[in-house]
Amino acid sequence: MKIEIITLFPGMVAAPLAESIVGRARARGIVDIAVRDLRAFAPGRHQVTDEPPFGGGGGMVLKPEPLALAIDAVRGPGSRVVLLDPAGRRFTQDVAREMARVPHLVLVCGRYEGVDGRVGEHLVDEELSIGDYVLSGGELAALVVTEAARPARASPVHPARDVPGLAGAGGPDLGRPRADRPLAPRDVGVAHLAAAAGSAGDGGPLPGRTEMARRVPSGPNTGRSPGVGTR
Repeated sequence: MKIEIITLFPGMVAAPLAESIVGRARARGIVDIAVRDLRAFAPGRHQVTDEPPFGGGGGMVLKPEPLALAIDAVRGPGSRVVLLDPAGRRFTQDVAREMARVPHLVLVCGRYEGVDGRVGEHLVDEELSIGDYVLSGGELAALVVTEAARPARASPVHPARDVPGLAGAGGPDLGRPRADRPLAPRDVGVAHLAAAAGSAGDGGPLPGRTEMARRVPSGPNTGRSPGVGTR
């Protein structure tokens, strides 16, 4: 799988992509990620990439010409070009699995007030949004899509388990409590958690938060599990 990110600020995405699981996956050749500087495709001495919106209004919009040149430079057979835009399709785990099957994913980061509308109409295959809130650009959204859509084999966890957040999983389990080992004798809350989950090697899921609330006793007059967050 190859992912290319087109952005005005390569440093915003280059550093995180060199770390942790994604960084190791890149080093092992599981996923190929490249960051393209949009300004390199802007002609002229000053390499201008934005301008005021036509007809007036606040802010700046990204010009279509540099984006067209950048997209043409990286697009190839099997490419899917995605504009990160708040008006796009909502990004979910199902969409992440869909993106993980794309051999060449191109993520275009908007900036400021957005991009020229002709980019969404004629230059990209679709638009994606990671949520209904305002960011100054699409770089963080590109990192979210890259992290969620990376091949499942890029993870160090056991492949036989359904793991929340991986593109190959059956779906995220958002209500499952988690705990580390070993179980300290005074950490009664964690001990109850392990007991409720059954034997340590059965591989079954831990109970949800509502069920745990019924099983784990609370400390006197605090509502907290004994030994957790108290002295």
